[in-house]
Amino acid sequence: MESQILMDQELFERVIDRLAHQMLEHHDFNRTDLVGLQPRGFDLARVLKTKLESLLPGTSINCGGLDATFHRDDFRRREKPISPQSTLMPFLIEGRDVILVDDVLFTGRTIRAGLDALLAHGRPSSVKLLVLVDRRFQRELPIEPQFIGKSIDSIDYQYVKVEWDEHGEKCRVMLLNEKPE
Repeated sequence: MESQILMDQELFERVIDRLAHQMLEHHDFNRTDLVGLQPRGFDLARVLKTKLESLLPGTSINCGGLDATFHRDDFRRREKPISPQSTLMPFLIEGRDVILVDDVLFTGRTIRAGLDALLAHGRPSSVKLLVLVDRRFQRELPIEPQFIGKSIDSIDYQYVKVEWDEHGEKCRVMLLNEKPE
C-alpha cells in the first residue's frame, strides 16, 4: 500500500499552535467548549485543550468526547456492525459556544451525525467546526469547517489515516492509495 506523509510530528505541533491561536482570536473560552467526535476527534480536542490552557494560564476549558454512531444515516446499512465509542460529556452546552472537533472531513456525514448527537446535550449558542484535515471537493453535504489544519485534494479511492501514539499526544497523518482493512 503506497502512502504519502501529509503531516509529521513537527508539522502537527505547528498546526496545533496555529489552530489554538486562531480559536483564541475568535472565542472567549469562558463560554466556549471543545467537543471532539470519538475516537480521533476527541484525541485532537484534548491536545487542543492542553495547548489552549497553556496559552491561557488559570483557565479551565470544557472538553468532551461525543459518539455519533447511532446518529449516522448509514448505521443500519453497513455489512459489519459498527462498534460505538463512549460519550464523555460531563457538562451541558446549553447557550454556550461549541467548537466541534474531528480529525478528517470527507463527505460531511459524520459531522452531520455529530451535530444531531450534540443536541442531546443542550442547545448551543453557536457551533463552529475544526478539522485536522479537510478533503476538499469530496463533500456530499453543505458542511464547511471554520478552522482547518491542512486542506488536501484527493481522489475517491484514497484514504486519510490519522495515527496517534498510545498516549494520544503524538500524531502522524498519511494519505493512502487504498483503504486499510
